[in-house]
Amino acid sequence: MTNPMYIHSVPVFKQMLTALKAIVAQAGAHAAERNIEPDALLQARLFPDMYPLIKQVQVASDFARGISARLAGVEVPAYEGAEKTFADLDALLARTLGFLDSVRPEQFEGSEAREIVLRRGTPKEKKLDGQTYLANYGLPQFFFHVTTAYAILRHNGLPIGKRDYMGTY
Repeated sequence: MTNPMYIHSVPVFKQMLTALKAIVAQAGAHAAERNIEPDALLQARLFPDMYPLIKQVQVASDFARGISARLAGVEVPAYEGAEKTFADLDALLARTLGFLDSVRPEQFEGSEAREIVLRRGTPKEKKLDGQTYLANYGLPQFFFHVTTAYAILRHNGLPIGKRDYMGTY
C-alpha cells in the first residue's frame, strides 16, 4: 500500500500545479490575443498588500517542493525566484513537477512522525510532526496561493472556471 503521507501530498500538488500550469498558459495566450501588456496580469493583485500573480505562482511552487522534500527526507530544491514572464512561470512549474516526479512513496515512510522545523534559528521557529505539518500548515498554505493565483486571473477577465482550477483528477 502506498504511504498516506505521499498520497495526500505529491499527487495533490501534481494535480493542482498541472492545472495552474494550464491556467498560466491560458493567461499568456489571453494577454497576447487581446494585446494586453503581460505585466498587467503578472503584476496583478487582489489587494495592494497581497502578492502579485507571479509571486503567488512562485510561492505555490515553493510550498509543493518544500513540503514534498521535507516529508521525503531529501534536500529542498532551491530555485532563484527570478521569473518575470509567463514562459518563466511555465518553466518553473515544469521544473517543480519534474521534482515531484522524482520523489517516491517509500521515501515518505515514517514521515508522519518526522520532526519538521519551520524558520529554524529565528524567533518564529516552530517544530511540527510531519502529519501536522502537512495537514495543518503545508496544504492550507499551498492551496491559499494556488487559489489566489486563480482568483487574480479570474478577476482580471480570464475565462476560467472550477474545471480549470481543479484540473484532471
